[in-house]
Amino acid sequence: MSQTVDRALSILPLLAEGPANLEQVATRLGVHKSTALRLLRTLHEHGMVYRQQDQRYRLGARLFALAQEAVENLDVREIAHPHLVALNERCGHTVHLAVYEENEVLYIDKVESRYPVRMYSRIGKPVAITVAAVAKLLLADLPEPERRTLAERLAYPAYTPRSTPNAAAFLKELATVRDQGWAADFGGHEESINCVGAPIRGADGRVVAACSVSAPNVVVSAEELLSLLPLVRRTAEEISREYSGGAPVSHDAQDAPHGTHGTAGPSATTPSHEHDPSHGTPEKRAEETSS
Repeated sequence: MSQTVDRALSILPLLAEGPANLEQVATRLGVHKSTALRLLRTLHEHGMVYRQQDQRYRLGARLFALAQEAVENLDVREIAHPHLVALNERCGHTVHLAVYEENEVLYIDKVESRYPVRMYSRIGKPVAITVAAVAKLLLADLPEPERRTLAERLAYPAYTPRSTPNAAAFLKELATVRDQGWAADFGGHEESINCVGAPIRGADGRVVAACSVSAPNVVVSAEELLSLLPLVRRTAEEISREYSGGAPVSHDAQDAPHGTHGTAGPSATTPSHEHDPSHGTPEKRAEETSS
């Protein structure tokens, strides 16, 4: 990078701290005031900085407009997809990506399991909002008043004996998910299907999407699936970092297990047998297909 461009770009984080006069800018850059003035004038011409009446400079409206446009044009699916594929290659199970839009949680990407028993889920289709792990992650991040209003408005279908029964139970579950930073669905929608997920966050820390790994219990038990939680969380963190403008993280094959027997981190607690759907049979949304 040329020295002039480097110096000009160095002005922007300085002004992000607050307005500064010419002398302060020159001192921070370590240049003569005439050089600092030339850089500031160029940035001012492009709307990146603004000169106030008190002769101090601040960040310009054009910079904020560009930042907003960049955020609006970010495609979380495009950024996440390579990471989802890598997660699928490591664990072998179905991987989903979901977002919250207009009071619905929708799947926007899916990587199929390598096993012959597969999920009926479809991209663009709403998820079971009161039980799905991705839904819990997305709704848990809503402001408390919005969270409560939504919970009280929802219906609570009894998909299985493990389904969330009412708004009070749902709000309690969302509070737990918010605190622990991950979510699970052990047979809440289909008795034979288990799922663990983690949130994807934007630069402001808010949850913008959620990714998950799902599998029928004829392929992997709830305990074995939960042992993949550290891998799922690392994947979500990598997507978050790239989505927020950080450098992409390379996928290291030694970073996670191949197959279904990873090692659970300290935040992954094994479900009790009371909530373990691993003794059921594949029903409803699992189908037998050829590999």
